[in-house]
Amino acid sequence: MKAISRFPLALALALCLALPGLARAQDSPPLSAGQLEQLVAPVALYPDSLLAQVLMASTYPLEVVQAARWAKDNPNLKDKALDDALQQQPWDASVKSVVAFPQVLQMMNEKLDWTEQLGDAFLAQQKDVMDAVQRLRTKAQAAGNLNSSKEQTVRTEAGSGGSPQTIIIEPAETNTVYVPVYNPTVVYGPWAYPAYPPYYWYPPGYVATSVISFG
Repeated sequence: MKAISRFPLALALALCLALPGLARAQDSPPLSAGQLEQLVAPVALYPDSLLAQVLMASTYPLEVVQAARWAKDNPNLKDKALDDALQQQPWDASVKSVVAFPQVLQMMNEKLDWTEQLGDAFLAQQKDVMDAVQRLRTKAQAAGNLNSSKEQTVRTEAGSGGSPQTIIIEPAETNTVYVPVYNPTVVYGPWAYPAYPPYYWYPPGYVATSVISFG
């Protein structure tokens, strides 16, 4: 667990529009619903504040690699010392935020092809990416695997004007985020896209004690 500012997902996505990385040209054809769900499967159940940072950080893959190397070289930095040291780095704020979550940073660094694909999809198809997140959250909830707990609060907001409802995941404790770890092939129920099996990654030493565990 790690302290993080409460960062509403809608606000995070709006701020993304101003990021320089969004100017990157997108020449590839749009990804299908199955391809998008494949990409977001490992992070769709992250609390909104953390998910926003991961999506933004994925648009800076080179900085993610630099941050991972820096974190490996500075394993003893914690809390305020870590925050102060990060302020001296030139990376995007989202990348700095992810450094505070070692297992997330490690996943993004070790699965760099996935990170780059996620970033490209987010740059080119922001709404489609967020729709894929909501579809997967709905599936996890329907399967009985997405519920409020001592680590997180799950709530639903009704859509307006005929738009679908939105499932929101927030930390249960103020300013503290627990990172969920889960098997996408289990937590979402039967996977609907055999041609696009979901990406997943487990931190070293991970032992499943339930459908969703928390770091």
